[in-house]
Amino acid sequence: MKEYKLYINGKWIEGRTTKEQFSPYDGKPFGILHFGDRDQVVKAVDAASRAFEQTKILSSHERASVLMHVSRAIERRSDELAESIALSAGKAIRSARMEVSRSANTFLIAAEEAKRLGGEIIPLDLIPGTEQRWGFIRRFPLGVIAGITPFNFPLNLVAHKVAPAIATGNTILLRPASQVAVTSAILAEIIAESGYPAGGFNFIPCGYKAADVLVEDERVKKITFTGSPEIGWDIKQKAFKKHVTLELGGNAAVVIEPDADMEYALQRTVLGAFSYSGQVCISIQRVYLHDSIYDTFLDRFVAAVQNLKMGDPMEEDTDIGPMINEGAAEQIEEWIREAVDLGASLLCGGGRKGAMVEPAVLTGVDPKDRISWLEAFAPVAVVYRYSEYEQALREVNHSIYGLQAGVFTGDLKKAFRAYDVLDVGGVIINDIPTFRIDHMPYGGVKESGFGREGLKYAIDEMTELKLLAVNLK
Repeated sequence: MKEYKLYINGKWIEGRTTKEQFSPYDGKPFGILHFGDRDQVVKAVDAASRAFEQTKILSSHERASVLMHVSRAIERRSDELAESIALSAGKAIRSARMEVSRSANTFLIAAEEAKRLGGEIIPLDLIPGTEQRWGFIRRFPLGVIAGITPFNFPLNLVAHKVAPAIATGNTILLRPASQVAVTSAILAEIIAESGYPAGGFNFIPCGYKAADVLVEDERVKKITFTGSPEIGWDIKQKAFKKHVTLELGGNAAVVIEPDADMEYALQRTVLGAFSYSGQVCISIQRVYLHDSIYDTFLDRFVAAVQNLKMGDPMEEDTDIGPMINEGAAEQIEEWIREAVDLGASLLCGGGRKGAMVEPAVLTGVDPKDRISWLEAFAPVAVVYRYSEYEQALREVNHSIYGLQAGVFTGDLKKAFRAYDVLDVGGVIINDIPTFRIDHMPYGGVKESGFGREGLKYAIDEMTELKLLAVNLK
């Protein structure tokens, strides 16, 4: 098995400990990962801090060239990267390939945005005595950035932190989720050959205590974190002097109106609820169906869910692979059982074998039940009936999360009403809330966090405005 070491200051370094990495599907080992300790994380911060003197003065074409190299190399190594995602995360190989393709595009978009880092000129002669004064405004990189990433998108969520950091001339320390860090290690190999200055990118898988350095060290100017609310808000509290972006999950809902394209809505809703076993921040957890379509749509929805193929994520026809570990599978099994005990009806699925969970559809769930208003992060959809559109919108807002929501309707007024009313970061009309294109602003409100990703918007978050006031008199 291949060993994957730390990458610090342009060199591959052995970690203080190593761990075998195991597939969540069959428990077979597929690699050996090195883990750093606090001292090694400090060395990575040292390297990133020194490298910033070089990266911050790189020209736009140099930064774009680095990002183009990464994008093309991801395409060349796409099979290897997709296999690493399927093995480490249990993601079906077809979905893994889609993630790799998106990641190549994420770096490509970042390369284009690196060429567009402009500014503006404003007149400063608004009061007597300020004649012939002008203000020049540009964005400047912050410095050292820490990117902390989760297991569910081992490559593309990493890309959304690394690519805009390079595009802006920042340096970045990447601390990925340990279960899927092999994929990040392959990306590190690609970046190591890109020409970005040594220390500009550092790959440091490590435990929580070692990662505390990223929060504590004053030289780290920004933390961009995707993961659980508990850890995210703790980081925000401890790193109150730093720039922080938090993407903390969601409980996405879709509303389907009678005038929608039912066939399209059905296909997309099945995909949005059960892709990657529901382990997606904007996976559909709640489905709201109008009275007039409820019975017909629900019957077809359940039938389509029952036709999904579970199995080995490396097989081409697999739709549903394992959850990330058995503990996660046990939790959703408990939530489903709890909902049924409280009066809900389980229409299909819900069975568990190890980390494999059959995709489940529930009705009759009390909105106060955990499986309705918290984040399940699992292959489960709760279906509700509604009679009035405003009622459905109110119920969508009944969650502590607010990342994205979807509405299928042919009525433009209803579309804009949802845009006005729904308390989320993104409203998707005539598609599922799971829809994301990588250049669009992405982030949420409430417990879903704050700040935005999406290349142009992440660049804004990774830079600081600076004014030059000029007196021409």
